[in-house]
Amino acid sequence: MTAQQNSSLASFTGDANPYGGGDPYADYRTADLPFTQYANLADRRLGAGVVAANDEFFAQRENLLVPERAEFDPEHFGHKGKVMDGWETRRRRGASAEHPWPTEDDHDWALIRLGAPGVIRGIVVDTAHFRGNYPQAVSVEGASVEGSPSPEELLADDVKWTTLVPRTPVGGHAANGFAVTAEQRFTHLRLRQHPDGGIARLRVYGEVVPDPAWLAALGTFDMVALENGGQVEDASNLFYSPATNTIQPGRSRKMDDGWETRRRRDQGNDWIRYRLVDRAQIRAIEIDTAYLKGNSAGWASVSVKDADGEGSGEWREVLPRTRLQPDTNHRFVLPEAAVGTHARVDIFPDGGISRLRLFGSLTEDGATHLAARHQELGG
Repeated sequence: MTAQQNSSLASFTGDANPYGGGDPYADYRTADLPFTQYANLADRRLGAGVVAANDEFFAQRENLLVPERAEFDPEHFGHKGKVMDGWETRRRRGASAEHPWPTEDDHDWALIRLGAPGVIRGIVVDTAHFRGNYPQAVSVEGASVEGSPSPEELLADDVKWTTLVPRTPVGGHAANGFAVTAEQRFTHLRLRQHPDGGIARLRVYGEVVPDPAWLAALGTFDMVALENGGQVEDASNLFYSPATNTIQPGRSRKMDDGWETRRRRDQGNDWIRYRLVDRAQIRAIEIDTAYLKGNSAGWASVSVKDADGEGSGEWREVLPRTRLQPDTNHRFVLPEAAVGTHARVDIFPDGGISRLRLFGSLTEDGATHLAARHQELGG
C-alpha cells in the first residue's frame, strides 16, 4: 500500500559543494515546509527511539533523533574516520571484482519507534553536512504494531508496512521534505537509504492519536498534553521558541525548552490557542515558568471554548488574570469543572511560560468520539 506525495514541495538532488570554511550552514538547502506546524512525533522527549539499524559503522543511529540541528567540526576525526553528527553507514561494495558496484536493491535501514502514535503529515530526511556521502535515494514505510515490539517482531513477515515516501532521490546538505497523505495511525517507521551513506536527522510531523483504552484507565489526565493528543493551533508570537514546548512531557530543563515571546512595545498581550484531546471537563490548571527568571510572563489567564456545545465560538474565562512568579509552578483548582474542546492561555504583557497543564476527564461524548477516530485510523 502506498501513500502519495505532494509533488509541489521543493526537492533537492545532487552533491553540495565541499565545505570551504566559515559557517557550514551558509550553503544549506532548505525550503518552507507547511507540515512543520505539526508536532514532531519522533521527538525523544515523547519517548521516540531508533530501535535497530543494519549498519552504523561511521556514526550512530541514535543521532537521527537528536532534537538540536546537526553540528559539524571539520577537525573531528576518530579511529574509523571523520566523525559525523548523524547516522552513517559504510560504503557498500559489489560481489566481485567484475561487479564491484552495489546492486539496485542494496540499501541500509533503521527502525524508528515514534514517541507518540499518530497520523503523519510530513517527513524531513535531513542530510546536513553530508555533502558527498549522503544516500542516492531514501524511502520511508510506516506500520502500526501495539505494545513494545522487538526489532525481530517488527521485521516479521506478518507486519504490514505502508509506503509513506517511495524511493526518491535526495540531495546532500539539505532538508529533504516529503508530504504524507495516509490517513492512518502509525507507531513505527522503517527508514531506508539507497544504497548507503549518511543522514543527519529524521523529523516526523503529525497529529498524536492516543489509545482511548489507556486514557479511560487513567480517568483524570492532562487534556492538552501532546502525548495525550493535545495540539497547539496558533500563537501570537514564536520569536524565541515554539509554543508546542508548553505541552511537551515533563518539566522544562532550560530556558529555551519553554515558550518565550519578543518584548512588546505596545499595549497588547501574547497568547496560545490549543485544541484539547477531545471534549472534556477541566478541573485543575498548572502554569509553570521554570527557568524563565527575568523573562517570565507577568500575569496569565486561561479561557475555554466548547466548539461542540451550545456556546460554540464563545470563550469563557475560567482562570482570571493572575500574577505569575518567575521560575515557579503555579497550581489552581477550579471552583467548578469547565467543559470545552479548546483552551487559550493569555500572558500579560509578554514574556513566556514553560508548561501548561489542564487536568480533567473526557466527557461521555468526547470519549465516544475519540474511540471512533482511533478505530477509523486503524488503531
